[in-house]
Amino acid sequence: MTTSTRYAASPYADALGRIPVRTGELAVLGGLTRFWDYGDPLADTTIVLVHGFRGDHHGLEPVVANLQGVRLISPDLPGFGESDPLGEVSHDIVGYAAWLRGFVRELRIEGRFVILGHSFGSIVVSAALAERDAADALHPSAVVLVNPIGQPALQGPRGALTRLAIFYYWLSAVLPERLGFWLLRNGLIVRVMSIAMAKTKRKSLRRWIHDQHDRYFSAFSDRGVVLEAFRASVSHDVSEYAARIPEPTLLVAAEKDDITPVSAQHRLQTLFPDARLVVIPEVGHLIHYETPGQAADAIERFLAEDAR
Repeated sequence: MTTSTRYAASPYADALGRIPVRTGELAVLGGLTRFWDYGDPLADTTIVLVHGFRGDHHGLEPVVANLQGVRLISPDLPGFGESDPLGEVSHDIVGYAAWLRGFVRELRIEGRFVILGHSFGSIVVSAALAERDAADALHPSAVVLVNPIGQPALQGPRGALTRLAIFYYWLSAVLPERLGFWLLRNGLIVRVMSIAMAKTKRKSLRRWIHDQHDRYFSAFSDRGVVLEAFRASVSHDVSEYAARIPEPTLLVAAEKDDITPVSAQHRLQTLFPDARLVVIPEVGHLIHYETPGQAADAIERFLAEDAR
């Protein structure tokens, strides 16, 4: 493992710059997973972070910047960012869940272990935790799901946009590979998505969010990976797995989430044996960009209560 200083040109750069970070990689299911290890490696609590669809570890760095006194390990999902695609399983929910269990096993975490998933990462985390009888089953002390996907994507407030996205990915799949790859990385389409998702009225923050999507939303290895992952993201949701997750769970939801409305988050909470729900006002599906401080405060309160 090498030691470096992480720089991020963001509103959270100063806070992030004060946190030591190390990089590493682990071989899991036929591919190398690259990860970033923030904070004190001897901290009592280690939080493993799982980012959302088409992103990479950069997306959760604003949350990292606002969490104190813990170790945070943030991998790039296989096939995204700097991580290799999986060589032994498909990039579907079963494959990603198996990868997460294997990745955590290889980390050999000592002390208190917490797992956090954002958006698509909330589905991956939930699916991995639901396999209670697996030889490498995960048993964290607590679970945090940020912007959890709590119902089928087509049932969300913007189901029409989801149908449009399905058509977009279908078209990207049937076109010749080079043209399909270009369409998936088309900057105009990425910008339209970014504009639709951002709810903040702060112009400087909106510009930074668009820049983040421009930089990292197209960092995937190949067309096959992103198409498999998209099908997984719209075919499953956290509600399928909630009843099989007994660990104390925090749901950090958004008042204006276009994918899962607050009413569905309240229903989702009732499916868990032990879940708390925090709703952050005036934000949508980009809690990690727009209100990471409020999310971090909710996480720290939850972890303190759970420790007691």
